[in-house]
Amino acid sequence: MREQVTGQEQEGVATLSGEAARDHYELGELVSIARSLASERDIRKLLDLILAKARQITGADAGSVYVVEDLPADASPDDPWAEVDRGRKQLRFMLSQNDSMQVDFKEFVLLVDDRSIVGKAVVDRSTINIEDLRQLKREDTLSGIRHNKSFDQRTGYEARSMLTVPLLSARGEPLGVIQLINKKRDPQKLLLTPEQLNENVVPFDARSEELALALAAQAGLSLENAVLYEEIRLLFEGFVDASVTAIESRDPTTSGHSRRVATLSVALAERVDAIKDGPLAQHSFSRDDLRQIEYAGVLHDFGKVGVRENVLVKAKKLYPPQLQEVRQRLDYAKKCLEVEFLSERLHLIERGVASIETLEKLNKKHTHDDVRIERLWELVMAANEPTLMDGEHLDELTDLSMIKFTDAQGKQRKYLNDDELSALQVARGSLTDEERREIQSHVNHTISFLKTIPWGRTFCRIPHIAGAHHESLDGKGYPFGLKGDQIPVEARMLTISDIFDALTASDRPYKSAVPVVRALSILEDEVRRGRCDRLLFDVFIETKVYEKVL
Repeated sequence: MREQVTGQEQEGVATLSGEAARDHYELGELVSIARSLASERDIRKLLDLILAKARQITGADAGSVYVVEDLPADASPDDPWAEVDRGRKQLRFMLSQNDSMQVDFKEFVLLVDDRSIVGKAVVDRSTINIEDLRQLKREDTLSGIRHNKSFDQRTGYEARSMLTVPLLSARGEPLGVIQLINKKRDPQKLLLTPEQLNENVVPFDARSEELALALAAQAGLSLENAVLYEEIRLLFEGFVDASVTAIESRDPTTSGHSRRVATLSVALAERVDAIKDGPLAQHSFSRDDLRQIEYAGVLHDFGKVGVRENVLVKAKKLYPPQLQEVRQRLDYAKKCLEVEFLSERLHLIERGVASIETLEKLNKKHTHDDVRIERLWELVMAANEPTLMDGEHLDELTDLSMIKFTDAQGKQRKYLNDDELSALQVARGSLTDEERREIQSHVNHTISFLKTIPWGRTFCRIPHIAGAHHESLDGKGYPFGLKGDQIPVEARMLTISDIFDALTASDRPYKSAVPVVRALSILEDEVRRGRCDRLLFDVFIETKVYEKVL
């Protein structure tokens, strides 16, 4: 015969069912919180999230977060902490939350010791649960800790119940503290008056403490990871800045170029990311994607450390020592011709055949040789500028350079050697074909260098992006002759930014700065020729990305 279930048994089953449901809900919340914490790497946002979730699961009306820091190593000798507290820790008050009122707060620091509640939680690495702060005496059983009421007095918000939980690393080292204030019976109620405080504030119970500890365990690991990530980021950015310094030390005239290219490229990517329709809508860029573009932009010219410095800063077609050598050779040629002239004149006189007509003819020839050498020097100086020389003068330069003279050793020498003439015949700019190839090789050096760095999955495309900034959509770029979609969209952004800054940057030895309007016109021409991306260029113009560096 089936036994009848009593009302007491029914009540017990309902209680167990309710507890199971609550446990299931709380477990689900902790899992959800763990996922949220694990995905946030911004330290301030993470701390804000930790505090919000801790208040949510414990029913706290307010709360604060403190972070453990080393005392500054450069403390002033006048600082009373400088000697006795060298190497100790301090707590920085980072942020506060309050459901009942808007509270303005400022960051401050205090020493880690057992004179404050948060300090003792760090020292003992244990939770402190105070049921009612009003009952906390000046000399309490908690080793003399006391509650600083200045915050309550300044804001008009009274703290009653308080739960203070340390955030520990995987090795048990304290990283920070969560301080939860005023657990409420009803989460919807505000705590603005003494009556509301008396009616709604309750102590943090054992269950709240367990939940806070469970969250703190996960939060401590997340905070440790976020701090480690931030340290790695700062370390890497320090390396990047040092790399840029190394680049610019080779060519001070381009100082700031790499950073400006990075700034322009990131700004262009942000504009593209905001586009919601059209061909560019397919491209979106996360925070890590933008950082990847930034690093690629900053390091895109790093390979210039592998290019000879005199080639990098070559302002004229001949290097200064080459030009000086030409001048000395021409002066030497004049002296040799003068010696030849005087010897022939003396020989005519000695033979008794030095008629006025013969000597005049000899003088004219010598004067002609002198004039021709000076004319050659004028043409060398004109041709040495990084501009195109007209064909007539270039032909004259070539003809004069081929003339030979006899030196003191009796050897026939040309006024200009083949390398000098080849350099002066450069049609555009100041670089010979060989030097231009050497400059272009900086991209190969950049790729080789960047490939040696273990970027990880987040930044693994940096070598490809930085290494393609001189590629052209029509396939005529370098170093690989990529075309169209073979070129990463990020590299196409770098290309536009690189050209714009190279044109508008302050005067360099080998070129003058180009006005912005003219620079944009030149970029437009590159687009028309099929070398630069039309859609990206339109965004660059329409959203005035270029103003970021002006």
